[in-house]
Amino acid sequence: MYPNFEPILVMSKNRNDSRLVYSTESGRVKEQPETATPPPTDGIVRISYETKGRNGKGVTVIRGLGLAGKELQQLAKKLKQRCGTGGSVKDFNIEIQGDHRQLLKTQLEGQSYAVKFSGG
Repeated sequence: MYPNFEPILVMSKNRNDSRLVYSTESGRVKEQPETATPPPTDGIVRISYETKGRNGKGVTVIRGLGLAGKELQQLAKKLKQRCGTGGSVKDFNIEIQGDHRQLLKTQLEGQSYAVKFSGG
C-alpha cells in the first residue's frame, strides 16, 4: 500500500491486544557513509547565525572543521552540552539551536581552532 513505510507491531503493556503501526524510519532518509571525507578546508572554522528556511528559528552553524564521522559527532555532542541546547550534524557542519556564537568561539579556540565569525 505504502512503498516507503515499514510495518511495526506495537504491543500494549496492559492488555494482550496489539495494533499495526507504520513507520517512516527507513523511508527517504539519506545518511552519510562512514567513509565519507569532509570537504577541503582552509584551516579556519567559521561560525554564523542563520534563520533562513527555519520559520524564524535561528541556529548557529559551524563550518570548516575538517572532521568526519564519529569525531564530528563527538565534538557536536560536547558543544551542545556546553550550550545546554539541541542541535545536529548536517553535511559536515554542526548546527546548534539558538544564538551561541560567542560561547562556541571561546570553546573552539580553547581546542586550538582558528575561528572567525561569518555572515551579517
